[in-house]
Amino acid sequence: MDLFELDQTQRLSREDAAAKLHALADALSRHNSVEFEKNGNRITVDVPDEVELSVEIEIGDENELEIELRW
Repeated sequence: MDLFELDQTQRLSREDAAAKLHALADALSRHNSVEFEKNGNRITVDVPDEVELSVEIEIGDENELEIELRW
């Protein structure tokens, strides 16, 4: 299978970022998949019933909260 990679960065309000996270969480819980768009093409990623969840927080000159799902 060809590698599909998508790396997006957006500046959003805290509320808009929360809305995007809510939409992602809803897709995972209701549909067992998530959809992304790249260059006008939509891709659906099926997510298994069990995943590995990693949360990383960095506090310093710049703060970062990173959430990652792996399977």
